[in-house]
Amino acid sequence: MEAALLERDIMGGLAKGLLAIETFTADRPRQSIAEVSASSGLDRATARRCLLTLAHLGYADYDGKYFTLTPRVLRLGTACLATMPLPQMVQPLLDRLSDQLGESSSVSILDGAEIVYVARAAQRKVMSISLMPGSRLPAFCTSMGRVMLAALPEAEARALLDAAPLAQRTRHTRTEPGAIMAELALARQRGFALIDQEVELGLRSIAAPLRNARGATIAALNIGVPATQRQVEDLARLYLPAMQTVQAELKAMLR
Repeated sequence: MEAALLERDIMGGLAKGLLAIETFTADRPRQSIAEVSASSGLDRATARRCLLTLAHLGYADYDGKYFTLTPRVLRLGTACLATMPLPQMVQPLLDRLSDQLGESSSVSILDGAEIVYVARAAQRKVMSISLMPGSRLPAFCTSMGRVMLAALPEAEARALLDAAPLAQRTRHTRTEPGAIMAELALARQRGFALIDQEVELGLRSIAAPLRNARGATIAALNIGVPATQRQVEDLARLYLPAMQTVQAELKAMLR
């Protein structure tokens, strides 16, 4: 009876509209109906209705062929972030950390096979794309993603890696699930993860897990640096002690 009530209460139209919204990414900011249909799994007619509804409500622009999301969509994410205590807690610590190290720092959470940025303190631009709260990147090839995947049960982490093909973002990107699982084991052992130009050429980063008072990993903290200025083997020596200070402060605050 309870399952039947839950199914009856689900709004299928809303679910399909959200699926359509989720197909728009930094790599696919402008899409046709056919592209949204293919990305979402919705049939073409349903994708068309969802997109036209979004355009009618001001959440998307339509030029007759392609749709792009408008800033109005940010209201959805901003409302969520505004109610989360984590961004408010970490932002002052990130600002201090970045000022201390002279490098950009970020905090993200894990959402399925992706990381979602919840706070950022930018000292300089280290990636070609603009990162801000709400930005998403694949977990498998990012330092923050790897420390959070490493905190999951191994079977769960492997299932996320096997769920879809892993995109080769640069010539350095590891895309073989077995090799990534080995990196997760290393991150688990060390307590941090290193990335050397796997998500974008010219970017190296180090990440450490953020744990609550019970020891559960709830987010990750990273420092990103230009590859021209730092060798990957130097990142832990240069940045990890300051990051561990932030780890300890947040662990005392997070329940």
